[in-house]
Amino acid sequence: MHTPARGSRTHATLLNRNSWTLSADHVDLRRPVRPPRPVVVDAAPQRLTIDLARTAVVVIDMQNDFCHPDGWLAGIGVDVRAARDPIPVLQNLLPAVRDADVPVIWVNWGNRSDRANLPPGVLHVYDPAGAGTGIGTPSNAAASPVLQAGSWAAATVDELMISPEDFTIDKYRMSGFVDTPLDSVLRNLRVDTLLFAGVNADQCVLATLIDGANLGYDVVMIEDAVATTSPEFCMRATTYNVRQCFGFTATSTAVLAGLSAR
Repeated sequence: MHTPARGSRTHATLLNRNSWTLSADHVDLRRPVRPPRPVVVDAAPQRLTIDLARTAVVVIDMQNDFCHPDGWLAGIGVDVRAARDPIPVLQNLLPAVRDADVPVIWVNWGNRSDRANLPPGVLHVYDPAGAGTGIGTPSNAAASPVLQAGSWAAATVDELMISPEDFTIDKYRMSGFVDTPLDSVLRNLRVDTLLFAGVNADQCVLATLIDGANLGYDVVMIEDAVATTSPEFCMRATTYNVRQCFGFTATSTAVLAGLSAR
């Protein structure tokens, strides 16, 4: 099967993975055959063979409000330097996985301006004292509506480029699967294995990874492509729980080595 050159892929060509062949009097329900493209990746607790033909990368919340010094998190006194650690890793990793015809899916907070779908528990996380400084308010140095769809605050940081063939999903909870089309997009891409990156590893990344595992996806957290502004013990616990209960961890170096070995 021909693999399109980087830059020539589109949503349509990627979604043709789940398509019928139609004519006026006949429908062929067979989907296009995608030959396996295995790569071996050093991982924990065991080494993995991953089928690139059935894999996607899911990048969580690499957004200005979490990762930029003028964003909401920095504005409430959080040191966001750790949240920026995945940026150079992803700058190196994502072009390689795109070249391997692996879809990249960006899952970001992108709330409605009226916040009509957000229950009190979600609003409380971002404004625990009810001071009016949470989601949708201009409570950052950029005076941009916090995590509101279409705003600077909710945008992916400038250092990470979203390519035309990538997919973007707005989310409204810690998990990227709840009340979003993420699962439908992945199933139409005929994906089984998810490689997770982004922030915060112990919060939105972990919540999305757990829901993915519960839905039957194979889940792999890329250790150097995730980070958290939480205390260091939270990262240790997250890594332990991913390996113990849900899936696997690997490094971007191991993924790139597997790609190179092909």
